[in-house]
Amino acid sequence: MFDYETLKIIWWLLVGVLLVGFAIMDGHDMGVGTLLPFVAHSDIERRIVINTVGPHWDGNQVWFITGGGAIFAAWPLVYATAFSGFYWAMLAVLWALFFRPVGFDYRSKIHHPTWRSIWDWGLFIGGFVPPVIFGVAFGNLLQGVPFHFDDNLVSYYTGSFWELLNPFGLLAGVVSSAMITLQGGTYLAHRTEGTIQARTVRATVAAAVVMVAGFVAAGLWLQWGGMEGFQITSVVNPAALPDPLTKTVVRSADAWWLNYQRVPALWLLPLLGVAGALAAAALVAVGRTLCAFVASSLAVVGVIGTAGAAMFPFVMPSSTMPNASLTVWDSVSSHLTLGLMLGATVIFMPLIVLYTGWAYRVMRGKVTEAYIRDNDHAAY
Repeated sequence: MFDYETLKIIWWLLVGVLLVGFAIMDGHDMGVGTLLPFVAHSDIERRIVINTVGPHWDGNQVWFITGGGAIFAAWPLVYATAFSGFYWAMLAVLWALFFRPVGFDYRSKIHHPTWRSIWDWGLFIGGFVPPVIFGVAFGNLLQGVPFHFDDNLVSYYTGSFWELLNPFGLLAGVVSSAMITLQGGTYLAHRTEGTIQARTVRATVAAAVVMVAGFVAAGLWLQWGGMEGFQITSVVNPAALPDPLTKTVVRSADAWWLNYQRVPALWLLPLLGVAGALAAAALVAVGRTLCAFVASSLAVVGVIGTAGAAMFPFVMPSSTMPNASLTVWDSVSSHLTLGLMLGATVIFMPLIVLYTGWAYRVMRGKVTEAYIRDNDHAAY
């Protein structure tokens, strides 16, 4: 059994892995949904696009569900506080996601252009809205969230939904949306051919440019835009029982860069985010679509890793009561809970990865117009 401090670090890494897995796997079918109205102009073309992700999208939702479950079990204070502060934002995500199962299942039930067009736009909403909101949420985490605790560790959120839509939060939403669109574009280019693929390549290159520009702009904003980060100034016992009110936190202009100063190798993460996106754009443009998907996935690792490395050990900083900020050390479950969850993860995560890999291998190959016509009743 690992000691308590080690388990806290392990679960910080595992939550990061789940977020990256969600962005890569569920992200590429959300990206396909975002591109659907723009790269497919006829009904048969839209059916081709939908069938590239139709057999897999619900399996990819496992990453989203597991990530939420992991945060609930490993970081209960973070889960409770986040859902209080981001309540309407999370509801908007759920409302958008509702369009996906019904869109996939009902779109082809009726052969009527209006009916199908409505569900096509529903799939677009289900693919476009969640990444934007997740990005906005990350942008607000970097600025600090207006919450505090009372003496009984009951959290109180003092902000509003509209305050989340601040300029930096919206910029983070643009980066997130472009990143997911890039991920979906490389996958869609790999699974299609002809006119659809050509349109997808153009859209993918554009998404890569927007992502890189937004990502770099966000970094410059953090550096020179006057945005303060958070820094612990008191002594912290990483093995202590959770209590977020026992530390001292101050805000400073360079706080989010301290980890990069201490460990220069961390600069490889933002470099990976930029280089991965540009490589994905270049590779998809020359027809190396599988390599482009790998490069795009590495860009996802770089972008999410950049934010995680900058914030560590903070998970959810408080802008109104900095000492109440939630960190890796003081927002976790008990030693026993983390240990039992780690055992379950070691058993089941490899099974999920193996099954997912097998499913993609079995259903690999191009989705063509001939396939849709030959499998009209089985295809979406």
